Amino acid sequence: MSLKDRLQEELAAAMRSRDALRRDTLRMVTSALYNAEKAKLAPLADHEVDEVLAREIKQRRESVEAFRGGGREDLATKEEAELRILAEFMPQLGEDELPALIRQAIDETRATSMRDMRAVMDWLRPRTSGRADSKRVGELVARALASSDLRTHQPAHASTSDAKARGAAGARGGTAAG
Repeated sequence: MSLKDRLQEELAAAMRSRDALRRDTLRMVTSALYNAEKAKLAPLADHEVDEVLAREIKQRRESVEAFRGGGREDLATKEEAELRILAEFMPQLGEDELPALIRQAIDETRATSMRDMRAVMDWLRPRTSGRADSKRVGELVARALASSDLRTHQPAHASTSDAKARGAAGARGGTAAG
C-alpha cells in the first residue's frame, strides 16, 4: 500500500471516529498532495509524496517555534499535535542508523574538514529528507567533521625562516609592524 493510499484510509478512519484534529491534519496533507500533483500535471511518485509530507512536517516545526516566540502556547500545542500525527507516516532513521549514514557520507565525499560540510550535507539530504531533523543532522555532521579535522590536524611547528623573521624583528627593538 502506498503512503498516499494509507493517508486516505487514515483520513476515512478519522472521519468515522470523529477525531477532528486528526481529520483536519490529514485533510491538509491530502490537499498539499493534490496541489503538488496539479502543479506537476501528473501523479506523484512515492519519493515525491515523502517530500510533500516532509515539507508539511517542516512547516509545523517552524510554526511551533514562531508561535512560542510570539507567546501563543495554545497554537504551538496544536501544531505539535499535528506534527505527532504527521510523524506517524514518515519512516524515521534509528539512533544507530544516522551516525552510520553520516560516516558513509564523509567517506563517499572524502570530506576531511569543516570546509567539506556542504558536500556531505548535499550527499545526505536526499537520504535523510523527512526521516531526520535537518538541524540535528547538521549538528552531527559538524561534530563528526570537527573530530576528524582534529585527528588529521598536526600542530604547526615554526619553520626556521619564521623564527629568523621573529628574531630580526625582536633585534630591531619592536615588532615587524611597529
